[in-house]
Amino acid sequence: MTQTTFKGGCLCGALRWEASRAPDYMGMCCCGDCRKASGSGFIPFMGFAASALTITGPTRQYRSRAFRGGEATRNSCPTCGGLVFGGEHGLHDSHTIYAGSLDDPSLFKPAMLLFDRDRPA
Repeated sequence: MTQTTFKGGCLCGALRWEASRAPDYMGMCCCGDCRKASGSGFIPFMGFAASALTITGPTRQYRSRAFRGGEATRNSCPTCGGLVFGGEHGLHDSHTIYAGSLDDPSLFKPAMLLFDRDRPA
């Protein structure tokens, strides 16, 4: 059996990630924050344990208040601005990888929809 490699990065290639296994979950989020961060009606995401990821390159972090009252951290490339992952690398035990950063977008198979009530018509 061939193992599928999940990997990707930003638009210019300076910020890269690779996973040692498939994501724990895949979906789309329609909350207001994700819509604004993505510039779209939703943001496609994949969840990985931090131990399954290798992240290389510089990041620019943006922190905002999360829906449940904590803090959300989004990481983008400081050169091209491409949004790549959520969570603080080296601190959090899991990360949200934004599916738009996949090298092979055909690997994205969403199985959940978050904040459907906020989804634009």
